[in-house]
Amino acid sequence: MPQIESAPLYHESHHENRSKLRIAIFTETFLPKIDGVVSILCLTLRRLQELGHEVILFGPPGGPAEYAGAKIIGVGGPKVPLYPELRLNIPGRRVWQELKAFQPDLIHVVHPFCLGVFGLQFARRLELPVIASFHTHIPRYAQHYGLGWLSPLIWWYERLLHNQAHLNLCTSTAMKEELEEQGFQRVRWWKRGIDTDLFCPGPMDEGLRHRLTDGHPDEFLVVNVGRQAPEKGLFGLRDTIFPQEGVRLALIGHGPSHDDLKKHFAGTPTLLPGYMQGQELVAAYRAADAFIFPSTTETFGLVALEAMACRVPVIAARTGGLLDTIKDGFNGLFFEPGEPEMIGDLIRKLRNDPALRDYLAENALVHARSRSWRATMDQLVDYYRTTIRLFRQMPTDQQVVS
Repeated sequence: MPQIESAPLYHESHHENRSKLRIAIFTETFLPKIDGVVSILCLTLRRLQELGHEVILFGPPGGPAEYAGAKIIGVGGPKVPLYPELRLNIPGRRVWQELKAFQPDLIHVVHPFCLGVFGLQFARRLELPVIASFHTHIPRYAQHYGLGWLSPLIWWYERLLHNQAHLNLCTSTAMKEELEEQGFQRVRWWKRGIDTDLFCPGPMDEGLRHRLTDGHPDEFLVVNVGRQAPEKGLFGLRDTIFPQEGVRLALIGHGPSHDDLKKHFAGTPTLLPGYMQGQELVAAYRAADAFIFPSTTETFGLVALEAMACRVPVIAARTGGLLDTIKDGFNGLFFEPGEPEMIGDLIRKLRNDPALRDYLAENALVHARSRSWRATMDQLVDYYRTTIRLFRQMPTDQQVVS
């Protein structure tokens, strides 16, 4: 297939006369689950609706029937033992009928693993171009569940699926390099952005600050936001943060480790308030003195960018997608993945140097404002258009990727 260069960031609205697209999306995860992948999908659907494109999304059951103008088709299946929030979604006859009736121009498979396999097969049967996007580092997750011996098999399986796509998109330059080292083909960087109209600086909600610090608003508040699972590195925060006095920790979110985290942090100044969304989540970011991101398994780290957009300095592991986001000592602070004990020292550094905290926060805000979610979604649409155009130019016998 002819090479597709990395699409530039531009505003699709400048090209209003271009034909409207019909996109079918197959995803292993969607609402009501809340995580970074779902956040990106919601932004994608919102932007596609703004631009007048039509979308049908096939995902797990239990979600809304419609989102941002897109029809949502729930696909049932058994729950994943280690991840009860996820299902092995297996489509029935209705999915095939809905897809044929929709007549898409392209199929976008979001991290093919189970349901995505059928998306790839349907694309082949309908002779359609297909884009796959890589979002979750499952081989690295396996290591955190004591299943590291499965990592080579998982890489083989994911490589087999992704290399059936006409284009593979990933979340960062570090991830692009790793995928290419693993033998993934036709890999391009789909940049990430956030809604800076929502996530932005503003007055502190004193009531929420009081709540998140458990009635100690004058102490230094460190916040984490996200899915609470073993691979997120949250358990290690206790012993690296709490030898020092005057620090409060709020772990915002939920997940399979939520109850275990409550037990693990018992007796420490830690609050686990559960999920927050919308303006309440923005207020939580604004209430924080620092944001901690200990995970070493992330392909991007969307919540870190959200915190930066709310003018909060971030302390994160020097790995993965955040290598494209954070400049150490300029708009955030890195600790080495193998040295989590550095976290306590970095928190102490921010506590003792308000000028440094202010410097990092201001530069973080400037960077976050440059990462418009609309521009990154327009980049995706450009990838859609280029893939469709090149697919149609290919001889019929070359359109199927083996």
